[in-house]
Amino acid sequence: MKLTNLINSALIVACIAFLPEIVGAQTVNTNNSGGQINTDVNSNTLHTNSSNISYLQPFNTAFLAYQGYLKEQGIPSGSALVSEYQTGNLTAKDVVQAAVKANKLIAQALNDPSYLNAVELQLRSFSNTNDLDN
Repeated sequence: MKLTNLINSALIVACIAFLPEIVGAQTVNTNNSGGQINTDVNSNTLHTNSSNISYLQPFNTAFLAYQGYLKEQGIPSGSALVSEYQTGNLTAKDVVQAAVKANKLIAQALNDPSYLNAVELQLRSFSNTNDLDN
């Protein structure tokens, strides 16, 4: 087995192991009923006038798409995601829009070029993983 394949396999296993925490812990929280404020704030939380909203890291957004958590929003998973990205039928903005629709990400991310570029890099890395096998 090539060393790159072993490293890639280890990374995928590690990502899958942490996926339940990514999905469960970093969803958008816009419920501010009764004046309660969510005290589970981490370094990725943006403060707004009415609520606290968790902000997914770009890797997590791309990985949620890869794992199929954005299928209901029309984003394919796995190799289909990679294929659609490689052919230009899917962009980082499409993935971010889907994450916003799924209430996993705030809408402001759509206007953040740095965030979109980082998601783009993650999508590209999924494509490059397949190229290492050759």
